Amino acid sequence: MMFELWVTGAVILFLIMLSFLFSGSETGMTAASKARLHSLAAGGDVRAGVVEKLIERKDRLVGALLIGNNLVNILASALTTSLFLRLFGDAGVVYATLVMTVMLVIFSEILPKSLALFRPEQFALKVSPFARAIVFLFGPVSSAANVVVRGILVLFGINLARDAPMVSAHDELRGTVEVLHREGAFIKQERDRVGGLLDLAELEVSDVMIHRTGMRLANADDPPDVVVREILQSPYTRIPVYRQSTDNIVGVVHAKDLLRALHEVDNDPRRVDILKVASKPWFVPDTTTLHDQLNAFLRKKAHVAIVVDEYGEVEGLVTLEDIIEEIVGEIADEHDVDVQGVKQEADGSVVVDGSVPIRDLNRALDWNLPDEEATTIAGLVIHEAQSIPEEKQAFTFHGKRFIVMKRNKNRIVKLRVRDAEK
Repeated sequence: MMFELWVTGAVILFLIMLSFLFSGSETGMTAASKARLHSLAAGGDVRAGVVEKLIERKDRLVGALLIGNNLVNILASALTTSLFLRLFGDAGVVYATLVMTVMLVIFSEILPKSLALFRPEQFALKVSPFARAIVFLFGPVSSAANVVVRGILVLFGINLARDAPMVSAHDELRGTVEVLHREGAFIKQERDRVGGLLDLAELEVSDVMIHRTGMRLANADDPPDVVVREILQSPYTRIPVYRQSTDNIVGVVHAKDLLRALHEVDNDPRRVDILKVASKPWFVPDTTTLHDQLNAFLRKKAHVAIVVDEYGEVEGLVTLEDIIEEIVGEIADEHDVDVQGVKQEADGSVVVDGSVPIRDLNRALDWNLPDEEATTIAGLVIHEAQSIPEEKQAFTFHGKRFIVMKRNKNRIVKLRVRDAEK
């Protein structure tokens, strides 16, 4: 009699240990980072490769582990009830329920899942042989159960095979970067670089281009010596040239090509034919994504493209450097705001030129102003005000106070921005 009781108790403890493994395996396998596992597998870790294959069919894996977990939990509860009935009579049912609830909650749920969440990849690697054996054993039953579950969900209008996840891979990666930054694993510059890289597929060239009002152009109809002087005095390496109208851009002159042409005519700028020096202009639609434009720049080995709208009118100019800056950002002193047209005041406010892009402000000052409806800070104020504000008018939105300092005709030239509560 006593021997049977001891054997039953030992079997119950063994089943609770199995339940520990089932619960921990489920949590560890589902919480493990796919990127970490892939890195470990690429480094030759066989167990990481096993885990990768198992989580490829996560529904089959989780189903098999849940089936095994429920089997051992039910069997352990039944054996405990039988044991306690022998020891305490009818009251044994109550005692068995209380004891098994405590045992299973602590040793089969909280403890294994806490350990698995603490180090999911390490836990998953250790239990990978056990999980593979369970999937081999209960995999077919799990697949059949999943078919039944999917059929039931279809009755409620949910199609697991059709409905896409709410969070895309880009959004998940962006969220991970934000969490790492908040936890101190990423500094702000690293977060901005990764975020800028992810934004390339969402931004268009019109979001980062130099607007036509800010373009440095040369008029090919001017005397050659005037054109040469303008190009050589320009701070830019490549200058578009036009004839008759700025909408009629006929070429792009590289300063090095111009110097070479000057050398060939004994440095006499009057003998330079600027149109022969200019290369053919490259026109791109304003709706081209930065991702596509970057690939096009690299493929064509070009650095400058002229941006046009749907009617073929020139809107601006985009360079390879503009796109790269979206990834790497500006190099700034830790106490300075290194954005052209932005000045930090002693009272904490910021004086901003209306033409400063919202994205540059957000990255430099760690603000979160929306840039869906407007590209520049002046455009944002006009959009929110639904009018062109007068000087000294003030507006509050998105947690900031905007004061119009200077206006030139219909253009906001300068703004002062401070936190709304100040």
